[in-house]
Amino acid sequence: MQLKNKKVLVTGGAGFIPSHVTDLLVEKGAIVTVIDNLKTGSLKNLEKSKDRIDFYKIDVRDYKKVKSMVREQDIVFHCAANADVPYSVKHPKYDFDTNTIGGFNILKSCVDFDVKKVIFASSAAVYGEAKYVPIDEKHPLNPCSPYGASKLATESLGFAYYKTYGLPFVTIRIFNTYGERQPRYVMYDLLKKLYKDPTKLEVLGTGEQTRDYCYVTDTARAFILAAENDNAVGDVFNLAGGNPISIKQLVKLLLEILKLKDVKVHYTGKSWKGDIVKLVADVSKTKQILGFEPKVSFTEGVQRLHNWLMKQEEKAI
Repeated sequence: MQLKNKKVLVTGGAGFIPSHVTDLLVEKGAIVTVIDNLKTGSLKNLEKSKDRIDFYKIDVRDYKKVKSMVREQDIVFHCAANADVPYSVKHPKYDFDTNTIGGFNILKSCVDFDVKKVIFASSAAVYGEAKYVPIDEKHPLNPCSPYGASKLATESLGFAYYKTYGLPFVTIRIFNTYGERQPRYVMYDLLKKLYKDPTKLEVLGTGEQTRDYCYVTDTARAFILAAENDNAVGDVFNLAGGNPISIKQLVKLLLEILKLKDVKVHYTGKSWKGDIVKLVADVSKTKQILGFEPKVSFTEGVQRLHNWLMKQEEKAI
């Protein structure tokens, strides 16, 4: 499906990943509408495309407003969500209302208005603790956090609507994304700690946790590929960089990039509830069907994030 001149809605479009999706859609010539409640998203993230999109401050929990936004859209990228596992543990009702009820509101509206394709931003959290690695799309689904459960619920609803009503639905299971506009998460938090005190670093957990990072522009590009590829309909795709790294290895790389020596690194031995030990993706299906290949190497991506964060630090002074 060509995206040029297509009417496209991006939910949560002022957020970290979806703002990059929005930028790529604009470059493709799509007619883009963004909705976001701005709880965690920021209009600053849309600075690049703000003059070429329509933005509305809308919460996906508001069914009537959601329905009015979906009307006449060709494609919907549903990215709006609580995307914070610890927050979902502390506030499971908000997580459920936003991710699951909000997901229903979007999907029901898409069925009502015959939307041509829905791309859903899901999460590797639907897998829970790995039974084997790398995790492929056939891995058992056993989320261990309210966040993972709410994402899985929306996935299940989307595929049920695909089978029942013929809604063209695609799920992208994001593992770990990092890069410019990142508001939190492990890599961001570690760098911010080192900026504040370059002599010591506290790291949650044992350091043995393994992650599979993908730079945000590559992640956004995968979403575009899923929208353009009609063979993706009714299917699910893992999305990661294909270069798993332990938190201890990540810490070592960050210290090298910042050129810091003799830093006292303390591992707490315990992480937050719902934290998964090994998140390593099998992305062969994503590469084969979507033609996805990461373009930004991990080292280059970390350097880009560091450079961007330093600019933000300078602006704050």
